[in-house]
Amino acid sequence: MTTTAHTSTRSQVGSGSDFADLRRRIEYAGLLRRRPGYYAIRGAFVLAGFVTGWWLFVAIGDSWWTLLAAAALALVFGQAALLAHDVAHRQVFPTRRPSELGGRLLGNLGIGMSYGWWQDKHTRHHANPNHEELDPDVSPDLLVWSTAQARSARGPARLVGRYQGWLFFPLLALEAFNLHVSSVRAVLRPGLRGRRLEAGLLAVHAVLYLSLVFTVLSPVTAVAFVLVHQALLGVYLGCSFAPNHKGMPTTTGGPEPDFLRKQVLTSRNVRGGRLTDVALGGLNYQIEHHLFPSMPCANLPFARPIVREFCRERGVTYEETGLVESYRIALRHLHDVGAPLRG
Repeated sequence: MTTTAHTSTRSQVGSGSDFADLRRRIEYAGLLRRRPGYYAIRGAFVLAGFVTGWWLFVAIGDSWWTLLAAAALALVFGQAALLAHDVAHRQVFPTRRPSELGGRLLGNLGIGMSYGWWQDKHTRHHANPNHEELDPDVSPDLLVWSTAQARSARGPARLVGRYQGWLFFPLLALEAFNLHVSSVRAVLRPGLRGRRLEAGLLAVHAVLYLSLVFTVLSPVTAVAFVLVHQALLGVYLGCSFAPNHKGMPTTTGGPEPDFLRKQVLTSRNVRGGRLTDVALGGLNYQIEHHLFPSMPCANLPFARPIVREFCRERGVTYEETGLVESYRIALRHLHDVGAPLRG
C-alpha cells in the first residue's frame, strides 16, 4: 500500500519546537495558501508543450531532424514529471482522490512512470532525507553515497563506484529507462494502490508512444528517436534532483535531530533567476520544500528569506550555492566516497 507524499509536518513536531515557531511565521505570511491560478496556467503550458512537441515530431517526419523534436519532448516530459511531483505533495489539490487522478494522468499516461511507485519512494525520502538505511535515494545500487557503502559494495556497484564521479552524468542518460522498468515492476507486484489502473495507463502510454514513433519514422530513425528522447529526459530529471542533497551530510542510525534540522542540514538550495526556477520546477528551493512540502512551489521564493533568517537566528547552517557549483560539489562527493574502491 502506498502512502502519500504529502507530509503532515504538524504531526511531526511539538507546538513549542523551532519548526513550530517557523511555521507560524510562514502561516502569517500566507505562504501555505494554494495557488490554483498558477497551477492552471502551468498545467496549460505543459499540455501545450505536449501538443506542440508531437506536432513538431509529425511535421518533421522521417528525418534525422526529428531528433530536435526528441530533445524538445524531453523537456516537456521533464516538466510534466515536475508537475506530477507537485501534485503528489498536494500542492495542487488538497485531497487524495484528485491528486491521485492528476498524478496518474501526468505520470502513468503522460510520461510512462508509475505515480504510486514514485510517490511511495519519494515519501520515504522526505521522511528521512539522506539517511543511508531509510532514504531510498541514497541506497547503494550502481552508485554509493558514503565510504561505508563503498567498503561493503559488491557486484556492479563495486566496479562503477570506483569511477562514479566521472560516470554520474553518463549514467543519468539511463535514468528514464530505469524509471520505466521500475514502474513496470511495481505494477506487477501486489500492494500498490490502484495497481490495475496504473498498469492500464502505463500500457496505453507505451502503445501510443511506440505506435506513433514507429508509424511516422523508419525503424532505425525510430530507435534513435526513442534513445535520444529517453536519454535526454533522464539527464534532465537527474539534473533537476541531483543538486538538492548530493554532497550533503548523510546519517545512519543513532539519535535523530529535530524535524527542522533534519530537513535543513541535509538539503541545499540552488541560487538562480526565473529560468532556474522554471527549469528545476522550484526544486532549487529544496530547504523550503522539505520543510513545507505542501507549499505551492510558486510561494517557495517568498519563503526563502523567512527560512534563511530563522536559521540564522537559531544557528542552523543554511546551505545555498549556484547551479554549476552544486554539480561540482555532488561530483566531488561521489568521487571522494568511492576512494575505498580505488585503493
